[in-house]
Amino acid sequence: METRIKRIGIVTLLIVLFTSITNVFAQDNGNYFTISGVVKDKSSKKKLEYVNISVPGSKLSSITNEDGYFALKIKDSIQAKEIEFSRIGYYSALVPVNGEDLLDQTFYLNPNEKLLNDVIIESWENPIDLVREALRRVSVNYSSKPDLFTGFYRETVQKRRKFINISEAVINIYKSSYKEDINDDRVQIFKGRNLVTTKVSDTLAVKLLGGPNLSIYADIVKNQDMLFDEESINNFSYKMENPEFLDNRQQYVVSFAPVIILPYPLFYGKLYIDKETLSFTRAEFYLDMKDRVKATETILRKKPAGLRFKPDEVFFVVSYKQRDGKSYLNYIRNEVRFKCDWQRKLFATNYTVLSEMVVTESKEGSVSNIPRKESFNKNESLSDKVMSFYDKNFWGAYNIIEPTESLESAVNKLKKEYK
Repeated sequence: METRIKRIGIVTLLIVLFTSITNVFAQDNGNYFTISGVVKDKSSKKKLEYVNISVPGSKLSSITNEDGYFALKIKDSIQAKEIEFSRIGYYSALVPVNGEDLLDQTFYLNPNEKLLNDVIIESWENPIDLVREALRRVSVNYSSKPDLFTGFYRETVQKRRKFINISEAVINIYKSSYKEDINDDRVQIFKGRNLVTTKVSDTLAVKLLGGPNLSIYADIVKNQDMLFDEESINNFSYKMENPEFLDNRQQYVVSFAPVIILPYPLFYGKLYIDKETLSFTRAEFYLDMKDRVKATETILRKKPAGLRFKPDEVFFVVSYKQRDGKSYLNYIRNEVRFKCDWQRKLFATNYTVLSEMVVTESKEGSVSNIPRKESFNKNESLSDKVMSFYDKNFWGAYNIIEPTESLESAVNKLKKEYK
C-alpha cells in the first residue's frame, strides 16, 4: 500500500503556499483569435461535456466544461484552417476557421450509435490477453522521448452545494520517455489564482491525495502502479463490453473489477483500447469502497483530532490523444466525495473535491527537465495570493477549461465576502 500511496500528491482544503515560477512556454498575448461556444448532440440537442477541441496538425487543444461550453485561443502563427471536435460515442467533426474570432456559436456532433450497431469488432478470446498486449505495446504506442507540455489545472472544493475554495493554475509538465518510470516526471506551477471562503466555519484542515501532480501520478499508462501492470493484472477479472468510437476510430471497451483482497483497495472501471494500435485511449475507474477503513487510509493524509472522515466515492477519468502515430496524455478528472463530522455531533457534512487537468499545448524539439527545486512538491497544495480572482484578462493567451455557470456564480459570491 505504501508504494501506491506515496506516488500521489496532495489536495489541501485550507489555504497553503503557492510559488510563482518562470514559464518555459512563450506566451503571445496579442496575436491570436478565439473560437467559443457550446457543443450539443445534434439529435437530442443536449449539451455535451468533456468534448475535446483541437487544431489538426498542431499541438493545441482544450475541452468543454460540464455545461458544454468552451473557448479556444489559437495563435496566428499556427495558421489554423479548421478545428476538430471529438468525444466518445460521436463522429468527430471539423469546422473551418479563417483566423478571425468566432464567438458564442453552437456546434453539433452526430452520435454514431447506428454505425456501432452495423460494425462488428472481433473480440479477443480472452479480454485479459487484450489488456496484456496493450500493456506490452506501451513503449511503442507512447512517446519514446521526453516531452514538455503546458496545461490548465483547476481544483474546487464544495461543502454541500456551496463552493468554499476555487484554485486554478497554468502548469508545465515534463514527462520522460514512456520506456522509463515516473521518477523524473515533474510539474511546475507557472501562474495561478485562488479564491477561498472567509468564513472560518467553512474551512476544513484536511489533506487528501490529489493536486497538480495528478498530471504525473494519474497517468495510468506510465504509472502502472495506479491500476495494474503485467505482474498485478491477475488481481482483476475482465469483460468485453460494447465497442465505442473515439476520433472516428473503433475502440475495444474492457471492464475490470478486483477479484482479490489486498491490504489496500483496488479500482474497478473501464478501459478503452484503440482497435488498430492497441493503445489505451481512455480509462474510467472508481476506488473500491467495500472496506471504508482501507479507502480512508489510501486517500486521507491528514485531519484534525476528533474529526471523523467517511469516504463515499473516488472517481478518475484519464484520456489520451493520438498525434503523429503516438498517444499523449490529454485530460484527467478526479472527484472525491466524502463526509466529515465532529465527535458528539448528530449530522455529517458532505464535501466534494473536483480536480481537472487538460493539456493545452506542447513544446517542439528537444526539451530539458524542470529543475527539481522549481517543481511542485507532492506535499504541497495549490493556492495563490492573487485576490482579484475574476479578471477576464488574467490568463491572457493561455487556454483554460471554461468555468461553468455554477462556478462563475460561486466566484461572484465568494468575491462579495471580501467587500
